[in-house]
Amino acid sequence: MPPGQIVSIIGPNGAGKTTLFNLITGLEPADEGQVFFESREITRLPVHRRITCGLGRSFQNLRLFKNLNLLENVMVGAYRLGRSSFVGSLLGFDARERRAMVHRAEAALREVGVVEQRFRFPSQVSHLERRLVELARALVGEPKVLLLDEPTAGTTRSESVHMGDLIRRLKEEKGLTVVLVEHNMLVVMRYSDFVIVLNNGQKIAEDTPEKVQRHSEVIRAYLGEGAGQPENLATGRRAPDAHQPSHPARAGHRA
Repeated sequence: MPPGQIVSIIGPNGAGKTTLFNLITGLEPADEGQVFFESREITRLPVHRRITCGLGRSFQNLRLFKNLNLLENVMVGAYRLGRSSFVGSLLGFDARERRAMVHRAEAALREVGVVEQRFRFPSQVSHLERRLVELARALVGEPKVLLLDEPTAGTTRSESVHMGDLIRRLKEEKGLTVVLVEHNMLVVMRYSDFVIVLNNGQKIAEDTPEKVQRHSEVIRAYLGEGAGQPENLATGRRAPDAHQPSHPARAGHRA
């Protein structure tokens, strides 16, 4: 991935996008091949060591702790920067460490715009705010590369634009490299510097958003035959069809 850019990975459901993230971050072992980070091979490193290298990750399905408030949820992502365990710091075994973790977590929540909600619990805030908290938890570990798995899933059009604007601002201000897995074509085409397309576990295209959206194989694989003109991929819309599902990115593909 080129440093300091937003790279989107797209493709129909079941193409292997989340599996690729799991291989990169070590949640699934690689059957073959190698994973490199900053010219260092990390294929066999455990998950926590990869995080220490500078990888941050969010998940397609929200993974917030329901019994922790938003501040504490973000503190979970900061424990690797301290000397004691997360639980020890949370319980106050090391007061100085806890203060440092609180400071980092509050700063991350402020960056994503939900610091005022920090003492609320996940069930007490909106879906967008929960998405932002998970983003803050990935940021608090001070990553160099941020892997975001469908960060706009379940959001409205205006909320997805808000998330896209935030991701681009964080990239520019913090010098992050951001890798997105996304079904939201509005976000992909508006914010990506580069797009990679997967289908059935294979890379079928990689180029700028402008070129990818006109790639015939991409249109065929992602939207299905008869999807219409290429510009439909850029907008995420297709011509009304009573026989097709309402979400173009998932039409005709397995979950």
